[in-house]
Amino acid sequence: MVHDAESEVRALRERYDRFARDEAPGRSDLYSEWAAGVAADEATAEILARIPATRRQPPLVFAITRLLGAPLEPYAEWSAWLARNAAAVVAESARRGLQTNEPLRCAALLPALSRIDGPIALVEIGASAGLCLQPDRYSYRYSGARNAALDPHDGVSSVVLECELRGELAGVMPLRMPEIVWRAGIDLDPLDATDEADRRFLTTLVWPGEEGRAQRITAALDIAAADPSLIVRGDATNPVVLQAILDRAPADATLVVTTPGVLPHIPRAGRDRLLATLTAAPVEWVTIDPPTLHEAWRPPIDLAGWEGFVLAHDGEPLAAVDPLGGFVEWRTAAVAPRG
Repeated sequence: MVHDAESEVRALRERYDRFARDEAPGRSDLYSEWAAGVAADEATAEILARIPATRRQPPLVFAITRLLGAPLEPYAEWSAWLARNAAAVVAESARRGLQTNEPLRCAALLPALSRIDGPIALVEIGASAGLCLQPDRYSYRYSGARNAALDPHDGVSSVVLECELRGELAGVMPLRMPEIVWRAGIDLDPLDATDEADRRFLTTLVWPGEEGRAQRITAALDIAAADPSLIVRGDATNPVVLQAILDRAPADATLVVTTPGVLPHIPRAGRDRLLATLTAAPVEWVTIDPPTLHEAWRPPIDLAGWEGFVLAHDGEPLAAVDPLGGFVEWRTAAVAPRG
């Protein structure tokens, strides 16, 4: 048992070291400092090793400490606060999951949705509070290799998503507002856009240093709260559970299922089961995934020069995209709607 505990602490310190070196730089200097501190501090690592293994991700743990009152101060002050509040942090972390509910992802999803004739019944797997179920309620400002502006039918939205278009094929990328007539989500632990505690948790998940993101999420939460979507608690990797949601969609709409950024968080067996269900179901599947995550790409992806994640429609790679929606580089000349 002692050996197992030592192994757990060692693995945790290695995980935080990787985060400090490879993930936080460029996004949050403070989180990079905190993670490097944990990696070098066995006493603090021992506290965090008391958290269940599936709840120890640095962004989640750091957000939990902030939610409970940890100061945005250098590592020494943060770790001292953690030592005083260890029991509360361990308990809260055990009941929370990492949820990156970023509405900017809709800017990366929009080109794929633009290929699909409406009306659309939209289902999101891993919906959290449903912020990516509102693509028709946001405004878009694309710039870079091509400039484009799109707004909802009733005018400029309180959420304006800015995205860079890259590459020689940006000019042929389809961009139009989707016609969504029904929307629903499924999540293991859904959040409520009208609940103040859930809203605070989502905004606290924003990393220190990510300018404007918390404000964007707050505005998107207001939109979601004004007309709440159907969001069901359940495991979408269970075909019966997923089919029960799909069966509720209106029959006269094109059924579209999105999995923007959720598949990496699903264990492989469940992910394979979910992909098999989506491939066999009469749905249009739109996803944003790491290029090496699975083998559902048709045709296979040439990774040479590939930057970012993959935007795909029914397994067809369409674009290289920022995983949070900051850029889109269109990679296909096929733009015909596929309704």
